[in-house]
Parts: sequence; structure tokens; C-alpha cells
Amino acid sequence: MEAEAVSCLLLFLGVVAALLTGFPVAFALGGAAVLMAGIGSLAGTFDPILLGSLPSRLLDIGLNPTLVAVPLFVFMGTILERSKVAENLLITMGQLFGGLRGGLGISVVLVGALLAASTGIVGATIVTMALISLPAMRRARYSESLSCGVICASGTLAQLIPPSTVLILLGTMLQNANTQAKLRMGIFSSDPLTVTDLFAGALVPGLVLVGLYIAGIVIRALVDPESCPPVPMTDAERGNLPLRVLFAMVPPLALIVLVLGSILTGIATATESAALGGVGAVLLALMNRSLTRQKFAEATRDAVSISLMIYAILIGATIFSLVFRGFGGEDVVIELLHSLPAGALGATIFVLGLMFLLGFMIDTFEIIFIVIPIFAPGLIMQGVDPLWLGVAAAMVLQTSYLTPPFGFGIFYLQGASSGLSLPTIYRGVVPFVAIQLAAVAVLWIWPGLVHWLPGVLSG
Repeated sequence: MEAEAVSCLLLFLGVVAALLTGFPVAFALGGAAVLMAGIGSLAGTFDPILLGSLPSRLLDIGLNPTLVAVPLFVFMGTILERSKVAENLLITMGQLFGGLRGGLGISVVLVGALLAASTGIVGATIVTMALISLPAMRRARYSESLSCGVICASGTLAQLIPPSTVLILLGTMLQNANTQAKLRMGIFSSDPLTVTDLFAGALVPGLVLVGLYIAGIVIRALVDPESCPPVPMTDAERGNLPLRVLFAMVPPLALIVLVLGSILTGIATATESAALGGVGAVLLALMNRSLTRQKFAEATRDAVSISLMIYAILIGATIFSLVFRGFGGEDVVIELLHSLPAGALGATIFVLGLMFLLGFMIDTFEIIFIVIPIFAPGLIMQGVDPLWLGVAAAMVLQTSYLTPPFGFGIFYLQGASSGLSLPTIYRGVVPFVAIQLAAVAVLWIWPGLVHWLPGVLSG
């Protein structure tokens, strides 16, 4: 066991070293794994025959119908990013709540939640919200740091509120981990964990997080009213406001009901709903007369680029996982988790804490592909519910977009807006990181928040 532990540690350190030298994560995972497999085979600690199963594993990735939904949802998000859906929503919602202190910030959170349920892409949501809402918040004399925090935090909702590419990948990884855990426990038939289950389980916690964001803004308005003043509205703006709110909200809500409703009710699979969402996004953009041939080409190119990045990381993670198991990594991890104090509770805190710390250094997708295959089977064997684990992991991983020094949400915001310093953005996001961690605590205290909607849908 000691030799296995040393081999697994060297494999992990090899990945970290490759990442620190600037290698893309897909090549870092796959390259370090192949290198260690070669060294291990020469040293007699790794059986190279295990690599013979790699082609079939990679073929399974390509043929996985759930993963086909990823590029389709990404395409849906890139199309909506270039439409005026978000702009129309923010203008009307801002006028609806703008008369309240903190009202514009609340509007940004609500629009962010609607965009999250429409696009499922954090980067696109943050950039879109930055371009539209930051100028409005500056004109309203909002605190610069508060504006940054609200925009970044509302953008991360695209990770938790379904449909979400992160939830799709988490669901796929947890499905495999659950199967492996049950087989090691001698259970050969069990209820599978599906992406639909994860979508249903994440929806209520996502709405709870939206409520906590709004509560945070309300408290800020009470404690420091000058940081989020009300925005007066003219009589002309007030006159036809209900009609404008209706026209601004109905199209994206219809798309959300079409996509998410069809998945949760079982009418369509995630892949089929993603295809419908892509068509719906194109129709919305055409209705708003904002989709040109050039914008369509750009959206398609961005969707292909993002999807290829995700699949490349997935291939690298598959190679890494195979080599890790070849070195006996599963047994090492199971022994580690069992040795932690407080049993399953201590093991869960350890894994979620590890995800949080890794979020300071690497991206959400990378954490999913590294941590979940390694640690999730051991947690499930200790009795941790895989559905709850998936939602809790998604909520913890939200912080990776906001935590310095490599929080991607921070750089999305800085890149999309001029005149923002990193210290200002950091000051703005810290309270919302605390709110996200508080939401994890709420999920821990009331795990029924995850299981309520799946229970209702299953009858």
C-alpha cells in the first residue's frame, strides 16, 4: 500500500507541476499520466496492459448521448449572448425595482438567474451582465465594489441553475462513480443517477442561493444606503412598464419552460431539450432582430471552441483516471477517507474543502475531472448520497470563479469592462463567496432541499 500511495502522489504532483509550467490542463492530465505509466511499467508497479482499455473508454465518451447535450447547450448560450434578451430584461427589471435602495442590484441578480436558466454558461453570463449592467450601476452611483460583486455572483448562477454544462459533466462523472462504488460493494443492480436527477436536485438550492444574494443586497442597503441608491423613474417610463416587463420576460421564460420543463417532466432527454433550446435561442434572436450572419458564425465558432476544450479535458481526465486506478489509487483513496475522523462526515468535509481550495488555483471543469473520479466512489461507499454530493459540489465549485488569484469570473469582468482594478473586484466578490459557503451550510443542514423536487417529479 505504501508503494501505491507513493506512485499516486507522484502522479498527482506531476499534474500539478505541468499545470504550474503553463501546460493546458488536458495535456497536463494525459501527459503526466502517460509518463508515470511508462515509469511505472519499467519499475514493475504498473501493468501496461491496462492501457489497452483506453480506446473503448474514449469511444464511450464520444458515444455518450448525455455528453452530446454539452455543445448544444453551449451553442444555445452563445446565441443568447449575442441577442438583446439580457439587455431588454435588465432595462425593464431595473425600472421595476430601481426605485428601491439596492433595487438595481436585485434586478441584476434576477436577470442573472434567468440568464443562467437560459444559457448555462458562466463566462457568457458575466460578460453579458458586465457590458449591460455595469454602466447602469455606475450612472446610478452604486459602489464600484458592490457592482462588481453582484455581477460576478449573479453570473456564477449559470453553474448551479439548470440547464448547466457543469451539472451535465458532474452528473456524468457521478454516474460512473456511483456505478463503481456499488460494484465494489457487491451491488450489481441499483437505481442509476441521471443528469435529470441532478437538474431537479439543483433547482431549489439554486433558487435558495438567489434568495440569499438578494438578502445580502438588502442588508447592504440597510447598513450602507449610499452604496446602492434608488434609481428614479420618469413618468414616461412608468406609463407602459407592465407591458414592457411582460414582453421582456415572456420569451426567455418560454424558452426556460421549453428546455428545463421538458427535461424534468421526462418528455425529452437532456440532449433533445438542448437541441430544442438551440433552435429556440435562434428564434429569440431573430425575433429581436439581433442575429446577423456574422453573429451566427461567431456564436457557432465559440460553441465549437468551448466544446472542444471541454472534450479535450475529459479525454485527458480519462487517461489520468485509468492510470490512477492502475497504480491502485482507488484503494489508497478509500483507505484515506476511512482514516479521517468523524467517518463519512469528516470525509465529505475533506473532499468539499479540497474542492474549495483547488478553486483558488484551477478551473471548475478541471476540478470536476480530477476530484470526482478519485474521491466520489469512496464517499458513496461510506454512505454519502451521490445526488446530494453532486449539488453540494456544484455549489462549492461556484466559488472557484470568484476566489483569487485565478478566479475566472473576476477576469471575465475585468476583460469586459474598463477602469476596474483587481483589488476593487476582490473586495466586491468576497461577501458573495461567504454567501455561497453559507448556502452550502444550508444545504448541509437541510438536505431535503435537494431531494424535494426529484421526489415530487418521481411521484
